[in-house]
Amino acid sequence: MMQIRLKNENLIEIRAYNPEDFSCIHTLNTEEKWNNLVENSVSTKDAWDHSNIAYVAEFNGGVIGYIRGLTDQSVTLFVCELLIKDDFRGWGIGDALLKYVHGLYPKTRIEMLASTSSHTYYEQKGYRPFYGFRKTFEEH
Repeated sequence: MMQIRLKNENLIEIRAYNPEDFSCIHTLNTEEKWNNLVENSVSTKDAWDHSNIAYVAEFNGGVIGYIRGLTDQSVTLFVCELLIKDDFRGWGIGDALLKYVHGLYPKTRIEMLASTSSHTYYEQKGYRPFYGFRKTFEEH
């Protein structure tokens, strides 16, 4: 667990995910209308239970954000999801989570997908776009 002082002087705690956190994560996903994660909550929880990057941000004892991803610990750190509760956006929590996990594996490069609403956030933080592909097993 690590305490971080944000730019607004508030203290948050970043700590490893534990299975009891999933109900809060599910609520955040529901509020954000990340319907695929919400509708497939069993698979989403399974993903959390098997990810080697799985951290939550707490403020006054409540989960207000999270980061989930995967890393090979040497080359790539892939961020699957980064989400901050709407009321807490702009506090620097997303930055703190990204810096925290990147600090755990400083030799890696961070890669992630962004939505049409989040790409400007990442560009402002110095991330550069790259081209990628996606296909599910069902999509022959």
